[in-house]
Amino acid sequence: MRLQILSDLHLETEAFDPQPAPGADLLVLAGDIDTSWVAYERFAGWPVPVLVVPGNHEFDGRELREALPAFRDHCARLGLQVLECDEWIHTTPAGRRIRFLGTVRWSDFEVFGPALQTKAIKAAGYFQKVMRATCDGRVFDAAAVREEALACRDWLRAQLTRDAPQSPGAPPGSAPQIAGVSAGDATVVITHFAPSLRSADPRYGHQPTTASFCNADEDLIGLADCWIHGHVHWRPDYTLPRRQGGVTRVVCQARGLPRKGESEGFDPWRLFSV
Repeated sequence: MRLQILSDLHLETEAFDPQPAPGADLLVLAGDIDTSWVAYERFAGWPVPVLVVPGNHEFDGRELREALPAFRDHCARLGLQVLECDEWIHTTPAGRRIRFLGTVRWSDFEVFGPALQTKAIKAAGYFQKVMRATCDGRVFDAAAVREEALACRDWLRAQLTRDAPQSPGAPPGSAPQIAGVSAGDATVVITHFAPSLRSADPRYGHQPTTASFCNADEDLIGLADCWIHGHVHWRPDYTLPRRQGGVTRVVCQARGLPRKGESEGFDPWRLFSV
């Protein structure tokens, strides 16, 4: 299965005309496409299914609890599938079933460990002021972001570790199947926030603000076949080992901001195989 992946287009300010990639079976939009949501109309009638995981900027200036259902409705009217703590299964023409798990996975500010968490939360204050969002009627500050992040992580962990009965005739002690997905199929995780410091933008290195972009989800990465994310304005593509053998591929296809040179080398028609 071949995926076209786009994120961080920021079409509320940037001039870019997304086009379907020849040969793609699915389009993944991994967040920060358009703060106003208007540009999502460009993906209506796309020739393949479109999966959308909202980014942090899709909630700018909004009440979180009201924005998510409104965003779902907006995308549904356009024929787009939103994943926020949701599972979606795609069956290929050959009968292979690919499970997609999607969530914003906000930052929990734990990527540098407990000793530096206070500094990371303090540094995050800048981004939350820019975002100007509320949650349950209160300012969506770093503490509230962390609460949402932990809820996303709990949901994702439960989905990645839930067991199902073995297939008839399965060898004793063999790995349990994922509920609803047969053995040999793939699991793809889509988040907006990055799951590892390996994805950190090399222009900025490891500093307190990096914790507002990357989480430490290495224990979950190895439970998926592929992990797609956005948020960082560059295009990391790497693998991490899985406990049962093999590797998980982690990829980001962010366009970023051309005025900062972030779109240099960006190929919107690049395809990723799952």
